[in-house]
Amino acid sequence: MAKGNYSAVTEFILLGLTDNPELQAILFGVFLVIYLVSVLGNLGLIVLIHISPHLHTPMYFFLQHLALTDFSFTSTVTPNSLVNFFRDVRSITFYACATQVCCFVTFIVCEVYVLSIMAYDRYVAICNPLLYVILMPRKLCLGMIASTYIYSFIVGLVQTVSTFQLSFCDHNMVNHFYCDEVPLIDLACSDTKVKEFLLLINAGFNTFCSLVIVLISYGFILFAILKIHSAEGRKKAFSTCASHLTSVTIFYGTIIFMYVKPKSSRSLNTEKFVSVFYVVVIPMLNPMIYSLRNQEVKNALKKIIEKMYLAIR
Repeated sequence: MAKGNYSAVTEFILLGLTDNPELQAILFGVFLVIYLVSVLGNLGLIVLIHISPHLHTPMYFFLQHLALTDFSFTSTVTPNSLVNFFRDVRSITFYACATQVCCFVTFIVCEVYVLSIMAYDRYVAICNPLLYVILMPRKLCLGMIASTYIYSFIVGLVQTVSTFQLSFCDHNMVNHFYCDEVPLIDLACSDTKVKEFLLLINAGFNTFCSLVIVLISYGFILFAILKIHSAEGRKKAFSTCASHLTSVTIFYGTIIFMYVKPKSSRSLNTEKFVSVFYVVVIPMLNPMIYSLRNQEVKNALKKIIEKMYLAIR
């Protein structure tokens, strides 16, 4: 840490989304409902896949980890935000803020790569259906997920250390509802050029690399679907990746808007409201997208409900 950080700033004050008490009460209700639905949806999806043998395929293995990432991602921010709606002073300690930044960056990087792995999985399933089991063995799936978690944590740690090595002097009012790197950089009283460059490179590199995998995978998928002669066959092939394509479009669009742009074009007030969408709303949407649009998941859920009903009777 930079010299003077400990004595100058021991905590940060989060300005939140609004100071209007009535609006805060409404936002608390909205955040609480969305968070509860998100927790129920993601944890429920993880359990459903675990207890349903016919869902023990690479596609659903990766979906489990997407749900776990979404749950962890939103839980890094939302519970503390709910508490802050009723606090006069929304303070967070220096180390708690650093921990939140590290977890936040880790899970957001993890999410982009899990989505790209899922795109590759769909490519193998559609373009090489007969070799799918051979090309996507359990060992390979575990290796891809493990390497994603390890790499994401390293990125999160590096980004966090580089942020909290900055000197903040007596500036501790963070214009956000959670500890985010961009408003923290704006608070720094030391030179931030290196940190800004590192943030842009990391965000750009990880978004670009993962997006390239997605685009290449869907490029091959599109060609494979166009080669299918029957309309029913094309529809069935497309339906297997429709849910994933929806999640990718929503998540990447928001991330690119938030981080992959120069500082001069940023507006913190706009960005903190947009961040509500991908921090709070998207983790709730993903389990809905994958359950409501997926017949196998709906059938598995129906079977579990029927078993529970028969057990109760």
